[in-house]
Amino acid sequence: MAFGRTGHLSTRVIFGAAGLGRASQETADRYLELVASYGVNHIDTAADYGDSELRLAPWLAKHRSEVFLATKTGQRDAEGARRSLERSLERLGVDSVDLIQLHNLVEDQEWEEALSPGGALEALLAARQEGLTRFVGVTGHGLRIPAMHLRSLERYDFDSVLFPYNFALLSNPAYRGDTEALLGICAERNVAVQTIKSLARRRWPADHAGVRHSWYQPLPPGEELARAVRFVLGNPQVFLNSSSDMSLLDLTLQAASNPEPAPSQAEMQADLERMDGAPLFDGDALERI
Repeated sequence: MAFGRTGHLSTRVIFGAAGLGRASQETADRYLELVASYGVNHIDTAADYGDSELRLAPWLAKHRSEVFLATKTGQRDAEGARRSLERSLERLGVDSVDLIQLHNLVEDQEWEEALSPGGALEALLAARQEGLTRFVGVTGHGLRIPAMHLRSLERYDFDSVLFPYNFALLSNPAYRGDTEALLGICAERNVAVQTIKSLARRRWPADHAGVRHSWYQPLPPGEELARAVRFVLGNPQVFLNSSSDMSLLDLTLQAASNPEPAPSQAEMQADLERMDGAPLFDGDALERI
């Protein structure tokens, strides 16, 4: 499917490489081969994702031309954003990325700094002129982010947006309304729409003492997980970024390959209740991955 106005035909599932941040190179290579076996041709990482960029580098040395490559910077000033992008290019072992994104741009003060003269956007646009990136996007988390993306698109015509999207969150009328408004503007302007948190079940219980591969508790393997994937992909406008829990990657790709139609609202509501699911954000807690 066309990734917005970029001209790239991206697979509906984008490999979210956050889960490589703490992985060994051997583990990273194994997951990248899995991704390639499904034909996934779009990779999303970030400067803040631990060693993710480093783990991608050996694979990119052989396969760079086969994928649309995106990273992110959390810096808000021009100098910091430029340094961040240059460091990402070095760590990835590439001359340029296809997309650089302003990471988690939600707070008012950070938003104003990043999008004003001398801010991060200015540096990224200059980098685009130099051929270090081809496109510029914006990402974010929390209940405010669809509305903040609308505000960002009023200031600058970004090439892509990224935000949380799942059945539980869209059950919040205010969040759903902001999301629908954002999707409308993105459709008008041909802005690519990336979604995250598709497999989120709820926040971890306070007494959970086990291993956590993502900050939220994901759905367990099974039909509920498969339906959650198909629910997101049932919206033909959006792309699904895979979870930072790499153990769910194969299941996600399997579900995305399933030709069955998207589940009904009733099915999703039943899954939500059966899994004791809940929206991730209480008030407006913000998370970066």
